[in-house]
Amino acid sequence: MAKLFEIHPLNPQLRLIKQVVDELHKGAVIVYPTDSGYALGTALGNKTGLERIRQIRSLSKRHDFTLMMRDLAHIGEYAKLDNNAFRLLKKILPGAYTFILEGTRDVPKRLLHEKKKTIGLRISHHGVVQAILDELNEPMMSVSLILEGYEFYDIDDVRDAIESQVDVIIDDGYCPPEPTTVIDLSGGGIEIIRRGAGDTSLLE
Repeated sequence: MAKLFEIHPLNPQLRLIKQVVDELHKGAVIVYPTDSGYALGTALGNKTGLERIRQIRSLSKRHDFTLMMRDLAHIGEYAKLDNNAFRLLKKILPGAYTFILEGTRDVPKRLLHEKKKTIGLRISHHGVVQAILDELNEPMMSVSLILEGYEFYDIDDVRDAIESQVDVIIDDGYCPPEPTTVIDLSGGGIEIIRRGAGDTSLLE
């Protein structure tokens, strides 16, 4: 049975954030709120957690995970960025965007696109996400919480579907699913793969 944490979205309680991060260090799979709906996350080096998330979502080995990052400071460790791409990211992040970039050697191979060697990166402005990553001091492996036959708007929806399959569920109230805008920068240009919650006019 998952541990439940009620964490304030604007003023996350540090005591509770530390407990969540302790669970991540122990290998936990968590459900947490983002600015684009609920997501599943686990620590960067947690291979078992990655496989558990794949099982929960019924994902193939080829499904791309996202690195949820605290800020731009560490992005060069995980993705190759030219000056134009960096300026774009600095202009519009944090926000409801996922950027596809060429991964660096520091990214675990299991996270890279099999052929393109790319990785998805996110920097969310959600207070709980920022607090967790600030305490964790490294990115989280993450995917959106999407299950056929279910819609996730609040904690009861999450508990009904997967409470027995995860270790931690974070409740911060109403969290409607709004997919991110996905932008591919790996080819040197700007390619919008999916229009979502992130404002694409900022790309012009």
